[in-house]
Amino acid sequence: MLCVRFHPPDGRPVGEDVYSALLALLAELTPVVQALPPDAALADVRGALRYFGRDAAELARIVRVRALARHGVDCTVGVAANPLLARMAAAPPGAGRVERGGTGGRWGGARGGRRPGAVSGAGRRGAVHTVPDDPRAVAAFLARKPAAALDGVGPVTARTLDAYGLGEVGQIAAAPPGTLQRILGATAGRAVHERAHGIDRAPVTPNSPARSIGAEHRFAGDELDPTRRRRALLALADELGARLRASGQVARAITLTVRYADRSVTTRGRALPEPSAHTPALTSLAYALHEALGLERARVRAVALRAEDLTAAERASRQLTFDPADDRARRIEAVTDRARARFGARAARPAGTAGVG
Repeated sequence: MLCVRFHPPDGRPVGEDVYSALLALLAELTPVVQALPPDAALADVRGALRYFGRDAAELARIVRVRALARHGVDCTVGVAANPLLARMAAAPPGAGRVERGGTGGRWGGARGGRRPGAVSGAGRRGAVHTVPDDPRAVAAFLARKPAAALDGVGPVTARTLDAYGLGEVGQIAAAPPGTLQRILGATAGRAVHERAHGIDRAPVTPNSPARSIGAEHRFAGDELDPTRRRRALLALADELGARLRASGQVARAITLTVRYADRSVTTRGRALPEPSAHTPALTSLAYALHEALGLERARVRAVALRAEDLTAAERASRQLTFDPADDRARRIEAVTDRARARFGARAARPAGTAGVG
């Protein structure tokens, strides 16, 4: 398995056209490619090994060379036996380590030193990182990883585990399954126990990137104030809502991307209750995604919102409501859209976005 994370030279998000071209580049090696917007993809290359007469690491290096030559985009490639390990191998150095204090970046410093079984190429951005397909090597790779590095373990769950002395994956793997189930619940406990042992039964599901639009806000420095981050999210949701309504489209889901001072990235997405281009609906979900991250002293450099799975507004149904406040908000929204169409996008903005550039 390959997990590929793309890095444009200017540090900005990958454009939709370039992202589609990069997915097509992967499809030259294997038809089993799963898009992970906005800047990653999974590729199952098991069927390509014999066809090309190369191992997975060699195919990964081919991907890097072609992406650089054709699109000027470098990439970090994780090579492993399953998607979980490939994702973790491709993750930025220190990703998932929850900050407990001090003056470092988002995450506390990782313990240094090369260990037996460590990932080849680990710690370098824009490289091929390989996890050997050997149980002892997998255990060594996972042992000192923070709990939040496991797929599905967010900051809140990670802090819960840490409170029980299970802050690292090796400690979780050594814990009895019953203990994890008592702490996290039956289903979550079983899933975390399997992942701590490097087990991932999920297949790579071929797909194409959903039609989407996005917007990003970069802070002038490291932003620790959650109130300012919420203002930025309000401004982004307002921009996306206006663009959706102007194009006659609605979104079925929202994805939040947070970029930190150490260049690590967190991406979370969730479906809307119903397809919508209504700014309050987009804002509410953006706030919920932000709150779910449980960021406390995170040094945030940028936040981005992406409206996913777009469809024509006339094809979407909307639950009728007799709430006069909702009706009034939609009428105000329509008036605001007309003002923007006549006088420009900055003619009318939510008061809560004051101070957001």
